[in-house]
Formats: sequence, structure tokens, C-alpha cells
Amino acid sequence: MTKRKYFGTDGIRGTANGFPMTAHIAQCLGMAAGHYFNRGSHRHRVVIAKDTRLSGYMIENALTSGFLSVGVDVLLVGPMPTPAVAFLAKAMRADLGVMISASHNPYQDNGLKLFGPDGYKLSDEAELAIESFMDNDPASMLSAPEKIGRAKRLDDAPGRYIEFVKSTFAKNLRLDGLKIVIDCANGAGYQVGPVILYELGAEVIPMAVNPNGTNINKECGSNHPQALAAQVVMEGAHLGIALDGDADRLIIVDEKGAVVDGDQLMALIAAHAHKHGQLKGGGIAATLMSNLGLQTFIEQKKLKLHRTKVGDRYVMEAMREHGFNIGGEQSGHLILGDYSTTGDALIAALQVLAALLEDGRPASEATRLFTPVPQLLKNVKFTGPSPMDRADVQSAIAAVEKKLGTSGRIVVRPSGTEPLLRIMIEGDDHAAITAMADDIAALITTPQKASA
Repeated sequence: MTKRKYFGTDGIRGTANGFPMTAHIAQCLGMAAGHYFNRGSHRHRVVIAKDTRLSGYMIENALTSGFLSVGVDVLLVGPMPTPAVAFLAKAMRADLGVMISASHNPYQDNGLKLFGPDGYKLSDEAELAIESFMDNDPASMLSAPEKIGRAKRLDDAPGRYIEFVKSTFAKNLRLDGLKIVIDCANGAGYQVGPVILYELGAEVIPMAVNPNGTNINKECGSNHPQALAAQVVMEGAHLGIALDGDADRLIIVDEKGAVVDGDQLMALIAAHAHKHGQLKGGGIAATLMSNLGLQTFIEQKKLKLHRTKVGDRYVMEAMREHGFNIGGEQSGHLILGDYSTTGDALIAALQVLAALLEDGRPASEATRLFTPVPQLLKNVKFTGPSPMDRADVQSAIAAVEKKLGTSGRIVVRPSGTEPLLRIMIEGDDHAAITAMADDIAALITTPQKASA
């Protein structure tokens, strides 16, 4: 596959004002993406949203100027969840949508995620084509003065998205009597998240809903659920909902303060859908990182778990290819294809609540559908060429696979954004898999001896 210059595993991402997250590159992306989607004789249009990072102002304006310069009208919606961009791009008959966000990363980072007119993330081929335009002569893409685009605010965007999310919740259900704490990570969901739950009848206790440009994901949200867990217990709430910075990732906290990850949530939603004859494709899609316990649970129901590369875009591709309507990641990216074209934390939260209302048991019982196989995750930094190309590393991985047999798994993969390898090992003996991971980590960090 052609090496990428700007795009990574999920759009473009980096530290603000550093490559590739500069105003200049954002402007070039706007020009290139606008040029790529300049098809047909209609007036072209893009929807642009952002999360609450300080650098969002800079990137938003640069991106807007790029699109306008190639004749694309811009609809600005301000701070809104990533899935709202996918929804609005399709609903507004736009040529594409762009989300300015670095998801769960700290405020110093930012990123750009692109969605096509169908609401799906762009293919590798589309991203490579846009990259090729980014390095072309900008003058060849510029519009004549009379065809320069116009920009305007879409003031009712939050209301449109709120009503859409509520429409995915069964009409005969209400959240009356439920006390719910929602942690919005001081991010893109801080306005719409609490409103959705309140309008469906819940008693809502919002947390991390005061963004200041630098506190997004800071000791809050789905990556840091400790404060949410403490608040749920203190308030005597039925459960807690944690979003990440762009509200496409969901983690639940039960009434006892225990965290429920994406694997257990997938099991709950899939089992509920299967019970009602609504599960499509005979199974679900999940990544290589999902726990072996989830796979066993799904297979015991005579269903299949289709594994993909890490990344919600690959889960979505598998869902479309195999006809699944449920998929996701252990990290909390949950894609419910009947409602959305990408991960949507708020839609997923409503489906979790629907399953809990029907079950009737406390969340601490209803969300524990399988016992996870002990899983160890280890990140190992390296310098120089990728150790994955070394024969000794591949041999060590193969030896662990043989030792684990059918009772465990090992996945070693490179990070999409940093010079490190991610090691994941599952097995019944936690001490044994810890030793295995340590041995491989030590091998990775030991320079290979030069050939004689």
C-alpha cells in the first residue's frame, strides 16, 4: 500500500501547530478535499464541527478558507459530537463532513476526520487521492472569484442531532425514575448529552460540562472514569455514562462504581437484539483487541464474532461487508448500524439503557454477561526500523502462540501514531502471560546483533 504522508489510521492527527496539524495543512486539506468532491453541477457543501480544544478555532478557520477558495459552501456547527457530523452531512445533502478533534487525546493535540456524503468515513483510496491533491499546485484548484464559497452557522444543529438520537430509543420506553450521572469529558458532547437524557425522563447529574479549551479529557471522560465512578456511588445513581472528547466512545459505570468496558456493552446490546430477532448477519464485528471471553459468549449463542484490525473504520467496513448491524471496540467505540454510520456514544448509551430497563436487574448484574479472560496490555517504545520486521521477534511471537494454544491469544501490532509496539496477551494464568509479555518487550528493546 502507498505510504501516507498526512493521514493515519483515523484521519489526520498531531500536536497543534506541529506537523501535520498546522493551519497551513488544514487549509490545504480543505482545498484538496473540496476539489476531490467537486463532482456534478450542484452547489457543493461541507459540514464542519469541532470539539472544545483551544486549537479548534485556528484549524476551523483555516479549513473553512480552504474549502471556500475552491468553491465549496461551508456549514459551521461549532462543538458537536463526531457522529453528529456524519448524521448532518447526510441529512444536509452535503458532499462531505469534517470533524476537528483528536478524540480522547489531551488538548495539545488535534485532528481531522472526514466523512463522505453517505455519512461513512472515507476509504483508504479516497484519502490517498486527497493527499495527492494536497501536494499539488494550489492555483490549479482555486475557483474563479464569482464561484468562491460562502460560510454560515447552522444554529439549529444541536437540536437536529438531539431529536435524531432520541428517535433511536424505543417509543414505549422512558427513563423516568433513573438517576444517571453523565461525564461529558469537557468535550463535544457537553451540550447535547445531558439534554438527551433529561428529555427522555431521567434525573441527570452532569459532570465535566465546563470546557475552557484546555480541560478536554483532563482527568475525566471515558479514559479517566474514576471521578465518574466516585460520583455515581456518592449520588446513589443507577449508573454513570462516560463520553470521550468527541463523544464517539462510551464507557458505563455501574451503581457500585465498577467500570463496564466496550466488550461487555457489545455483549449486552447484541444479546438484547438477538433475543428480539433484531441482530443481523448472524453475529457481530469486533477488533483483535476484544476479549476472548466476548468471543466465547457470542459463540455459545451460535453466533459468530468477526475480528478486524484495530480501528472503528475497519469494524464498520466489516459490518457493511458481512451484513452485521452491531460492532465495536473494547475501548468503547460502539457502532449500531441500524442507526448510525460511525461510533456514537449517546446512541449506544440509549441502547444499553433499553436493555437494562427490560432486564430489570441492577447494572452491576445485567452488564456482566461473561467473565473476561485475563488480558495483559503492554506498550513498548522502539527506535529505528520496526521490530516487527525482525525474525527473532516473529519467532518469539510464534512460540507464545504455540504455548497458549486455543486457551489464549497474542496480538502484537504497531501503533498508528507513535514509534511503539502494542502487546496484548490473553490466557488463564495472569503470571504466565505477564512473563511472556515481559520477554517479548525485552527482546523488542534489545538491539539486533549485526550479521557477521
